[in-house]
Amino acid sequence: MIISETERLRIRAWKESDRDLFFAINSDPKVMEFFPFRRNRAEADALFDRVGRGIAETGLGFFAIALKADDRPIGFCGLALTDLEPHLPKGTVEIGWRLAPSYWGKGFVTEAASELLRYAFEEKGLDEVVSFAIAANSRSTAVMQRLGLHRDATRDFDHPRVPADQPALVPHVLYAISAGEWREECLKPRK
Repeated sequence: MIISETERLRIRAWKESDRDLFFAINSDPKVMEFFPFRRNRAEADALFDRVGRGIAETGLGFFAIALKADDRPIGFCGLALTDLEPHLPKGTVEIGWRLAPSYWGKGFVTEAASELLRYAFEEKGLDEVVSFAIAANSRSTAVMQRLGLHRDATRDFDHPRVPADQPALVPHVLYAISAGEWREECLKPRK
């Protein structure tokens, strides 16, 4: 199932042949620098299966992003229902991503996430999309800003699933964009 395509990318459901890439990004120390753990193969495979089921059930989830030229997967980007009450109410949709390091710095995440914001607001009719990370994750927060999301410090939170023995990874900053803000952002002239 192809969700959408951009100039260089295909945003699609995961294929069985993508398992190795999925494991690689979820176990890579650079990719997972701001997460409390890296996944071993069994954990990555279990998450791969869960992500696939979620996409099939809701039409939302962390989709594979693949190079359009040869359909080679390079990471993921997606829209997912959060499960972080009371910090984020039920039904809140987050946009998130992970990319193999050899593809960093080429604008792939911004390209995929921009298209998924369009998908969220135009096709799914969402009212708002959020994204969150620890403040030190400047690569991710820079993408959030490029996408037009704005920091909402009143909604920053301590992530409940981060172990207490990793206190630097507990505080999260939250960025958000509403459908109206996204439409205004689309009308701005590009530099």
